[in-house]
Amino acid sequence: MQPYFFPYIGYFQLINAVDEFVVYDNIEYTKKGWINRNRILMNGQDVYITLPLKRDSDYLDVSERFLADSWSHESKAMLNRIVGAYRKAPNFSFVYPLIEKCILFDENNLFRFIFNSLSLVNEYLQIRTPMLVSSTISINHELTAEKKVMALCKARHATEYINPIGGMSLYRRDDFQQEGLDLHFLKSNDIAYKQFGHDFIPWLSIIDVMMFNSSEEIRRYLNSFYILT
Repeated sequence: MQPYFFPYIGYFQLINAVDEFVVYDNIEYTKKGWINRNRILMNGQDVYITLPLKRDSDYLDVSERFLADSWSHESKAMLNRIVGAYRKAPNFSFVYPLIEKCILFDENNLFRFIFNSLSLVNEYLQIRTPMLVSSTISINHELTAEKKVMALCKARHATEYINPIGGMSLYRRDDFQQEGLDLHFLKSNDIAYKQFGHDFIPWLSIIDVMMFNSSEEIRRYLNSFYILT
């Protein structure tokens, strides 16, 4: 999977469901995805929080992108925004120190910054799955798309590959079976919880889930999915 900035709970369901989770660092950064942005709840509406990046080539890998020089003060503005959004949430006092630790992490490399936050959230959620960095696995890294996925799986001696449900439009089971791999897709069940009494807005950042739910409740959500085989 690509590295995402405080991703939605389905990302963590996937990490929790597998034996090993490989995070791409040597994959091209995409502007319109979730690598450096996500959504939180503010005044009953979903709004974006975004990591500012240094201007650079659109063809660089995630590991070659860096946070903007302005991040040193924009990070404080982001924290203030999160405080304003969630200071009255039931679990704010437990969760905010974690968010602050992630956002104030002293690292300007985009991949390492996000990988650190994923690791810290995993620890908070008691997810023990090992996370591996794709470039450290010995394969032909010129491969792309499903060929690279299959090479990574085979290098780790995997027999099964699980992808989020959106991957059904990208991958074919027959292609994986030819390489001795079973392909499955993870589909999250509907998850809803109280958000300050407003109409529920689903699939926001994990920040929102943690602010409104205890660790025990989140553990139940982590298992609220089914696997399409």
